[in-house]
Amino acid sequence: MATLIVLIVLAAVVLITLSRAIRIVPQARAGIVERLGRFHRTLGPGLALIVPYIDRVKPLIDLREQVVSFPPRPVITEDNLTVNIDTVIYFQVTDARSASYEIADYIAGIEQLTVTTLRNVIGDLTLEETLTSRDQINTQLRVVLDEATGKWGIRVNRVELKAIDPPGTIQDAMEKQMRAERDRRAAILTAEGVKASEILTAEGEKQAAILRAEGARESQILTAEGQSKAIETVFEAIHRGDADPKLLAYQYLQMLPQIAQGESNKVWIIPSEFTQALGRLGSAIPGPDASERPPASS
Repeated sequence: MATLIVLIVLAAVVLITLSRAIRIVPQARAGIVERLGRFHRTLGPGLALIVPYIDRVKPLIDLREQVVSFPPRPVITEDNLTVNIDTVIYFQVTDARSASYEIADYIAGIEQLTVTTLRNVIGDLTLEETLTSRDQINTQLRVVLDEATGKWGIRVNRVELKAIDPPGTIQDAMEKQMRAERDRRAAILTAEGVKASEILTAEGEKQAAILRAEGARESQILTAEGQSKAIETVFEAIHRGDADPKLLAYQYLQMLPQIAQGESNKVWIIPSEFTQALGRLGSAIPGPDASERPPASS
């Protein structure tokens, strides 16, 4: 019975020893092995064996890129305005040994270093420059933080200003200024639109008046040409037919109202044949007192 108890105790000790000697490190993790309190080696991903009861493995360190957001911190600008700025840091542990032994808490160290660097950078900028120069501020912060955290085995990949909150009175003034600027732009655009509309309307009316005048002129020219051709046709027909002078005078009298219809007919040209024919026609028509006149003496 005693032998069985001894065997059980030995088996338990062996199992405990094996469990302490075998370590499995996940991917993108690193383990620091201390032997009798001093740094011995760094465990990489996979299966590792250590000396039980002599070696001790510290908590694993994450080697992946990490994101840390820090709460807003008050910062004074060059024009003596206090703004609250909260930042986001993207960093990665590149040396597990330095991250374990060069600093006690590298996250707290990064936070304090970020705050002091941010105050130095913002202190040289005005509020307007702070609000419009985020990329420049991010670059300056990243360069300073990466240089300072290099000895800690940490690489700062990126720094972002998540929010910049100026005082409430400054925000109200900025909002009023933006509204006034938007109203001014809207008024300018409206005035330009009205101006363009009036110009286009005036140009359209001008073109329409010109076209109407040209149309009226062309219409009068065509009408006059048509009347002229009609008169010429009638005159040619009469002369070709060798009409009697009396008939010719009668035709002239019929054409006079048509000649007078044109508004542009200010001057009439009466041929000499017309006056002669008109005289003959008058002599051929007896007057009212023709019967009473004495006969001509022979």
